[in-house]
Amino acid sequence: MNAPEQHELFCLPEGVKKVTVEADTKVTNAANFHVQLEDHTLGNIIRMQLLRDPKVVFAGYKIPHPLENRLIVKVQTTEDSSPVDAMAGAIRDLHKELVSISEKFKREVFARRG
Repeated sequence: MNAPEQHELFCLPEGVKKVTVEADTKVTNAANFHVQLEDHTLGNIIRMQLLRDPKVVFAGYKIPHPLENRLIVKVQTTEDSSPVDAMAGAIRDLHKELVSISEKFKREVFARRG
């Protein structure tokens, strides 16, 4: 069968980085972020968060092949920002948002139990 082994979907091989950044040589202020062991779930949420930033001109992602468990996120920013800064800001904002959602959820669960 062509599908990868189950453990290959979650465990990075030794020496492989989770995220690598590659500057785009064709477009100014653009970079490609190669993210290992992730899929559309992370790609879409990162893309949407990047597009909330007014300094981001373009944000998109692709899964190179259905059997490869990785995604490529492309980010282009204005001249006064960098793709790495935009990605770091998007991740930071997403983390804050997810912590807030988690806290609200826990509060509601405890309120209904008690």
